[in-house]
Amino acid sequence: MSAIPATMTAIEIGTPGPPEALRPVSRPVPRPGPQEVLIRVAAAGVNRPDVLQRRGAYAPPPGVTDIPGLEVAGEVVLAGAGVTDPAVGARVCALVAGGGYAEYVTAPVGQCLPVPGSLSLEEAGVLPETFFTVYYNVFMRARLQRGETLLIHGGSSGIGTTAILLAKGLGARVIATAGNAQKCAACRALGADVAIDYKQEDFVARTLEATGGQGADVILDIVGAEYLARNIAAAAVNGRIAVIGTQGGTKTEIDLRGLMSKRLWLGGSTLRPQSVADKGRIAAALRSEVWPLFESQSLRPVIHARFPLQEAARAHALMESSAHVGKIVLLTG
Repeated sequence: MSAIPATMTAIEIGTPGPPEALRPVSRPVPRPGPQEVLIRVAAAGVNRPDVLQRRGAYAPPPGVTDIPGLEVAGEVVLAGAGVTDPAVGARVCALVAGGGYAEYVTAPVGQCLPVPGSLSLEEAGVLPETFFTVYYNVFMRARLQRGETLLIHGGSSGIGTTAILLAKGLGARVIATAGNAQKCAACRALGADVAIDYKQEDFVARTLEATGGQGADVILDIVGAEYLARNIAAAAVNGRIAVIGTQGGTKTEIDLRGLMSKRLWLGGSTLRPQSVADKGRIAAALRSEVWPLFESQSLRPVIHARFPLQEAARAHALMESSAHVGKIVLLTG
């Protein structure tokens, strides 16, 4: 306990608004409850929900700290009641419901995963949010199988690059959309079989062409309303559409006959409000099915930029510019 300070630097949202709303402050170091650990944070990933929270559009769940940040990596420095694993001193990455933009954060043990031996803490800090999200939606819910085709919208984003790596690592064919030729090239470099510049090409026509007219078996969509009708047109018979974002709006009108005639599954989810038990089940599946890929196939996350924790506002400005390919990370050291 003597090595743990009473206060820490954290990033606070002063008044919801632009990136400058993020400001470094001093906060008390939290203490872990039962079945929780305290992590000394080395790296914290920056994600689109953090931007929404900063704008005042994505409030933390009841009882969760107002400090933003949904994923971290670091060292366990204190264990709560009933915790035997991970042990104090262990290097872990963790999904948290908030509080990641800080020097210390508490996390439920079920949401902690060991840092793969092939990765640095910096790389591990950008794993949990996107790997939990992609694996849960694409593999657990939409049931993507080896040899099937996955269409990923926003292929150069943190979610998109993760989805490319995971789908290829687990034996699927990948089609990705991105906003310019450079981002399409980056998607192909990561393993995408086909990359579509959605500003220049019709992704429905290109998807059908690339699949011999069959369509995509699974579609991972961060756009939402704007793309729903076209996703239905691009989907294969018995296809599955997983909606995880609404950058293109929340309301639309579709012809249900397309869903019915193709026998499609349409689902949506958000990760943050789910229970600790549910998140723990996703973590267990990742540890079993995905974590071995880091060792056997040199699976590595894509990091576009690194910022000191105190410069979180600059990290958010970069994310909002959509100029990045892959993840953005905040470093405490």
